[in-house]
Amino acid sequence: MNLMEIMKDTFKPFLDGEKKPVNVGEVGNLWLFLGGAEQFLREEQAALNVVQDEELKEKLVDVIENVHKPMIVELREFLADVGVASPVTLPEKPRVEFTEIPEAAKLSDNEIANLIAINLTLGITYAARGLSESVRADVSWMFAKFQMRKIMFALTFKPLMEEKGWLRVPPAFR
Repeated sequence: MNLMEIMKDTFKPFLDGEKKPVNVGEVGNLWLFLGGAEQFLREEQAALNVVQDEELKEKLVDVIENVHKPMIVELREFLADVGVASPVTLPEKPRVEFTEIPEAAKLSDNEIANLIAINLTLGITYAARGLSESVRADVSWMFAKFQMRKIMFALTFKPLMEEKGWLRVPPAFR
């Protein structure tokens, strides 16, 4: 397998300006990925109101600003350009004072960290699906970028989870 040939074949549609129509599978995958990213964003915004650990708070801001918001903008623009309506979303979560939230309604930092981890896992997996099922090179490229953003964030997030004792590890198999 020649990596340079694969890259050339992948980017050829961009170079000659010719693009096939987006197909129903690609639209479905993009639409669902956008809906998921927006849901994850809302959860992260809500988590910002209750997170106590400063390092985790920094990671929440990072995933919001550098992972989910840019993906959402790109997906909405792409879908609009191909004539597909974006999913309806709930409004952004407002910032509130931690003390205003009843204790029973607050997630712990451990729960928030694991919520982020499972959202990353789902996003990485779904991006791989979208990438593998795409026909258009630009759609494949979008999913590849989204997957890489999530992987890069996950690589910096896992050590924090380990350090804080939040990482849930299955028992050893003997």
